[in-house]
Amino acid sequence: MNLQRDCLLALALVGAAATAALGQATAPPVGSAGSGAQSAASIPDLSGVWVHPGLGFGPQLSGPGPVRNKSRLPSGASNFNLLVGDYTNPILKPAAAEVVKKLGELSLSGRVFPDPDNQCLQNPVPYIFWNFTLRMLQLPEKVVLVYDHDNDYRQVRLNQPHPATVIPTLHGNSVGHYEGDTLVIDTVGVKLGPYRSIDRFGTPYTQALHVVERYRLLDYETTKEALVRQEKEWPRVGGNIDPNSRKGLQLEFTVEDQGVFTMPWSATITYGPAANPSWEERVCAENMQHDYQHNFYSDKDAHLPTADKPDF
Repeated sequence: MNLQRDCLLALALVGAAATAALGQATAPPVGSAGSGAQSAASIPDLSGVWVHPGLGFGPQLSGPGPVRNKSRLPSGASNFNLLVGDYTNPILKPAAAEVVKKLGELSLSGRVFPDPDNQCLQNPVPYIFWNFTLRMLQLPEKVVLVYDHDNDYRQVRLNQPHPATVIPTLHGNSVGHYEGDTLVIDTVGVKLGPYRSIDRFGTPYTQALHVVERYRLLDYETTKEALVRQEKEWPRVGGNIDPNSRKGLQLEFTVEDQGVFTMPWSATITYGPAANPSWEERVCAENMQHDYQHNFYSDKDAHLPTADKPDF
């Protein structure tokens, strides 16, 4: 697609989207949007098309990390063709560990458990971070994050608090502010979807889920080192990074959910500038080849969304 046309389409989409309204779920007293707006001259330029090559979360910078895959390749990296979450990770409460364990057993049996990606559903935060491609649009009053999975997008209101109550949505209610060279996004109010999962292993979440994202630019050497660490956990399967680039973008995110986790934990995603910054359309339901008749999914009711009648 033409880059200029796509930018205009994305901005039109943003303008047409509804602003978050007051609703049903009470927002926790967290996620301050900062005491004031940072001057425009000091705001870091994070805009552009960014890509990362792996299917899962990269390693944490410090402290407890995410659930990892027990199934490993000979290289030691995660086997993305066999997703078996490590249910012994101490971040998991017993009930959540049992969910991860059962889904891992399904994988080992040769079946696939439904998740937001393979069902072509909207992806909740932080599950949505798997997307290989991210387009970031920095506007005066908001930041828009556009993902290649069905051109899904999130809107982040800047320098505003969460409303006292929020209507839960799959992307949650997100507010942000700049702290020096870092964009900080705070998200609450993530709706419980039909196949609720925050990662590739089916780790569940509750309405108490709280995610804080921190985006900052990296220099060339730091980006290379971070990508090497990330690919040791998840092998490269997508996301063609511009080989001539001299910078990168790092997302560090922290997850809390008292209904699922015993403690907060964090992980990273390291991006590089896209080798091809033009936006390619990716329609999930047109690119799935799953065989329902042979019980590909463990859930007999798992089917891709279909229309009652053709659009044309």
